[in-house]
Amino acid sequence: MLSPNFLTNANLSTVSQFFSPWAIIACGEIMLLICGEVDLSVGQVFAFAPFVMHFTAAAGLPLFAGVIVALLVSGLLGLAIGFITVFFGVASFITTLGAMLLINGLTLTLSGGFPIDTPSTPLAAILGGWNYSEVFWAAFIALVLHLVLRNTRWGLHTIAVGGNPTGAAEAGIHTARIKMGNFVLCSVLGGFAGILNAFHVTSIDPNAGGANVMFLAIASAVIGGTSLLGGSGTILGGFIGAAVLGILQDGFTLLGINAFTFDIITGAAILITMITNVQFAKLRLRNRI
Repeated sequence: MLSPNFLTNANLSTVSQFFSPWAIIACGEIMLLICGEVDLSVGQVFAFAPFVMHFTAAAGLPLFAGVIVALLVSGLLGLAIGFITVFFGVASFITTLGAMLLINGLTLTLSGGFPIDTPSTPLAAILGGWNYSEVFWAAFIALVLHLVLRNTRWGLHTIAVGGNPTGAAEAGIHTARIKMGNFVLCSVLGGFAGILNAFHVTSIDPNAGGANVMFLAIASAVIGGTSLLGGSGTILGGFIGAAVLGILQDGFTLLGINAFTFDIITGAAILITMITNVQFAKLRLRNRI
């Protein structure tokens, strides 16, 4: 409202580019948070997957095959993280913290620390080359996972595992499979977001993503109503939370407000939202009793 430039085509394109990557990752993080886990390494998968795609294509395979291989490798990373977390009993915070450093090292070793240009092909336009392709992918993924969470057995079991793990296991739900599956989903979405971003900026950067995009994804999930305590959350809420953060960041830029203020507001929003979530959870528990 304060800037006439906000509703211009160029600026709306910029806003969508701000929040689409972490909106996609937030969808995976929400599924994990609901079932009581978290993935801190997904930001490094974001940077790693485009390099897997590039070197697969450089080996002679079609670019589309490179995308598929990159997503498969991302899924395998998620599977490994889920296996260590579930079967060795290591807290996902610790598992994914270690994986974050490991994958970052792999990315820097594989790339030599240098960025690589992406090819200009019709597939590139679909996967991020067009200004609005990222936000369309983000909206599509959010809608699909919203339907999965609300209308499928997998979604119901995800909520049950996060809300009451013991009760879910006694009811016959395979809690290990649910958690590992959501780790795989989160990593695949992180890799896919990284590929979209690489095609959009026409460069594969080993320093792209990282902790920043991961924290923004978790912030989007929390602001959108997902509890860090597990058992509740909404995919569409996370998408809206990501959009809110993107609009704030863009709005501060347009109005010339100090960029550090964005971090202050983001941190305050997370704290206020979490306090609200905890109080509502206590209120629901009190009503049940």
